Amino acid sequence: MRALVGVKRVLDYSIKARVKADKSGIEKTNVKMSINPFCEIAVEEAIRMKEKKWISHISALSIGDKTSAETIRHALALGADDGYHILTNKPTDTVLQPLAVAKIIKGIIEEHKYDIVLLGKQAIDDDFNQTAQILSALLNWPIANFVSHIEKNEKDFIVTREVDSGLQKIVVNTPCVISCDLRLNTPRYSSLKNITAAKKKPIKEIKIEDLKIDCEPRIKFLEVTEPSQRKAGIKVKDVDELIEKLKNEAKML
Repeated sequence: MRALVGVKRVLDYSIKARVKADKSGIEKTNVKMSINPFCEIAVEEAIRMKEKKWISHISALSIGDKTSAETIRHALALGADDGYHILTNKPTDTVLQPLAVAKIIKGIIEEHKYDIVLLGKQAIDDDFNQTAQILSALLNWPIANFVSHIEKNEKDFIVTREVDSGLQKIVVNTPCVISCDLRLNTPRYSSLKNITAAKKKPIKEIKIEDLKIDCEPRIKFLEVTEPSQRKAGIKVKDVDELIEKLKNEAKML
């Protein structure tokens, strides 16, 4: 089986996001960018599947400008075999939305014949959490969302999902789509040897216009603002004062 893994370039999770002066989005100029953490988990899981002989080939796919090639190289250094770089200057956190991304992935799958798609459950820049679900519908493939553990029998995958009521175990037929949750694994560090080897692995560049896909956004972002700052808390001397403030100031009683 062949696996396709989506990898997205996002603002590094350790960086405090700053809103642009015109409030059109998040400032990305001269700030640290990295692979989306959930996408990195998806790459790690694909590598583990290959090590267990469940799959034979891993391709990493990223959509974005020239800098997205770094994200693909990161996946290749971890253990992916090759990559697809869909070139576009459309902002991937606002303009290029999940429906368009799912259509692009669908096109690559149908042309190059993959059996399983692993995606991060969401990207930390837009938090849509929709691409895997839309892709499943477009392909008419079964999907396992929020996966925290994967096993395999002769033909199918047995996955554990994290749901509100606890853990749910289901059987998923292949071909399928899997969206990876935080507790699925801990991504490995790429070795210097693998980083060097990754430079020789092939990345196929495809201009988004050549795919002939409708990528127009269905949602229009009107304004991006920082969250309002919370007021500092206060200390109270005793329970009576706490009740008095809850009743008269906070109006909660």
